[in-house]
Amino acid sequence: MPMHTDGAILETRNLNIWYRNFQALRDITMKIERHKVTALIGPSGCGKSTLLRSFNRMNDLIPYARAEGQVLFHGQDLYARETNPTEIRYRIGMVFQKPNPFPKSLYDNAAFGPRINGYQGNLDQLVERSLRRAALWDEVKDRLHKSALTLSGGQQQRLCIARALAVEPEIILMDEPCSALDPTATLKIEDLIWELKKRYTIIIVTHNMQQAARVSDYTAFLMMTEEGTGELVEYGPTDHIFTRPKDKRTEDYITGRFG
Repeated sequence: MPMHTDGAILETRNLNIWYRNFQALRDITMKIERHKVTALIGPSGCGKSTLLRSFNRMNDLIPYARAEGQVLFHGQDLYARETNPTEIRYRIGMVFQKPNPFPKSLYDNAAFGPRINGYQGNLDQLVERSLRRAALWDEVKDRLHKSALTLSGGQQQRLCIARALAVEPEIILMDEPCSALDPTATLKIEDLIWELKKRYTIIIVTHNMQQAARVSDYTAFLMMTEEGTGELVEYGPTDHIFTRPKDKRTEDYITGRFG
């Protein structure tokens, strides 16, 4: 795949997604900028998580899900027949709403992806680097071989981020990564997101309007039609979306008039 140093790293063109006969998303067209944080906001059920999962084909794991249109990563269509979804999920990592460390040691969690991917380098260095990038190393360096389940919720979430970083992705998808965390742990994750965008492109789903305003460079606002299908209402720089939205529905949602 050709590599680009700036501009759009990911692009959707007329993306439509169905679950059986239900259309979850309609005609989503947008570009994701490299080394920026993009927030997906909107009411519950509007398709934010479905859109997020479409970026690394996680919807493939849901029975009867199907996609039409294109998702382009460095110009390559992720839904082309020859594309390997497993390889895509290394390049485009995922962090879920609820921290989901494996019932293994901290070290084995961070080393999991590289190991199954046949990593030949210095695994100790890779684990340390991943934990440092996830702002967790100083807290856990003396207990790497203890169970990951002994960590606090916020530490577990940062471990899951470290696990995603260990396979050297270019994009990190985060599906409401702070919704199960307390305010202190949330602040640490938000600070981490700000730091990570120097190296990675981040796309985050959040219900928290203040969080979207704090951490993101770009914001996409989705809404449901009367049929329950998610559509992209407005997308642009976060400060424009929050202070000068072009669509009345965006303004109403952000000011709390509905949603």
